[in-house]
Amino acid sequence: MLQVLRNATYAKLFSAQVIALLGTGLLTVALGLLAFEIAGDAAGAVLGTALTIKMVANTAVAPLIAAVVDRLPKKAVLITADLLRLTIALMLPFVTEAWQIYLLVFVLQSASATFTPAFQSLIPSVLPEPDQYTRALSLSRLAYDLEALLSPTIAAALLTVISYNNLFVGTAIGFACSALLVLFSRLPAQGEGGPVLTWWQRLPLGVKVFARTPTLRFLMLTNIVVAAGTAIVLVNSVVYARGVFGLGEEALALTLACYGIGSLIVALSIPWLVGKLGVIRTMVTGATVIVVGLVVAVVVTVVSTASGDGWFVLLGTWVLLGMGTSLVNTPSSRLLADASTPANRNLVYTAQFALSHACFLITYPIAGWLGAANLTSAAIALLIIASAAGAVAVVFARTRLLRAADAPTMTADQDR
Repeated sequence: MLQVLRNATYAKLFSAQVIALLGTGLLTVALGLLAFEIAGDAAGAVLGTALTIKMVANTAVAPLIAAVVDRLPKKAVLITADLLRLTIALMLPFVTEAWQIYLLVFVLQSASATFTPAFQSLIPSVLPEPDQYTRALSLSRLAYDLEALLSPTIAAALLTVISYNNLFVGTAIGFACSALLVLFSRLPAQGEGGPVLTWWQRLPLGVKVFARTPTLRFLMLTNIVVAAGTAIVLVNSVVYARGVFGLGEEALALTLACYGIGSLIVALSIPWLVGKLGVIRTMVTGATVIVVGLVVAVVVTVVSTASGDGWFVLLGTWVLLGMGTSLVNTPSSRLLADASTPANRNLVYTAQFALSHACFLITYPIAGWLGAANLTSAAIALLIIASAAGAVAVVFARTRLLRAADAPTMTADQDR
């Protein structure tokens, strides 16, 4: 897996990703604690609203900006987005009202909605060989998982000596280092294939590829399952840790770390699993694991809200949900790379970014607003959503088209 780091360009881009992720992890912990300070036991509702706004930015802004910057130099786009994120991170410690959180999160996520698809679409050009790309995906997932594990751990250690507001400074440092690494990277030349399209023609292009590609329609179903499993973790972890179990600030970091541990356990074996099972069956397995994790989450929620017991079972449930998420998300980019060409790749990745985050527009409000009224009802609703989407995905995965496509090395549809 580590041999892909011999590519100097990918090594710098990967380092930029890791450092930015570390800063983002500190932001996640600090934002949860900031919401609890402002809203108390209603922190889930505040955080749910903030994350819903984040998803609105991802869904609405990403395609618009991608169509604008698609022909611009990728390096300039990435650095500008990083600098904007740095600025917003430095403003967050001064927030005193919930509406200020909402505004800054929208701007910050609009920058991330520009950075992430552009960054991801570069990797197939840097590592065009399928096996190398799969290893890079696993390494990228490993970075996400280590961030989910290490960031809360670092945050918990820092919280013993500093105020949580200072964690936002760590976030800013991460974005600054990311911008510097991108600046000193030699990025591949942008493809000029195909006719020059207008902004209005580029805007819907990625979604059109999704609509006519069976593997990407399957990916959309698994996006829904992942959104349900992720929402209960990101929105309600602070409510479980601080409100239900009455634990300290470090408990929130521990719950998020457990989610990262679960994902980390799986990420290391993804190249082997994809080689044995294929991309589709690996993702189906992950969707199934998420549904099982949500079943356990419902049981834990019922028990814990009634008796206050079940803390360690909750941590184990978060591990399970992390495992399922990694099984779905890590190999999913193979489907995107195989369904796109260099000319439209950034727009296809942006479509996935927007469509996957659109799913959170449903699950985050359920986890936050419904959870603020009744945690058990929120857990059950998320389970129903994940089960329905997962069942359709399993049926769809058994169709002839997807069975034919599910191989260790898939053939790209060139008619894009």
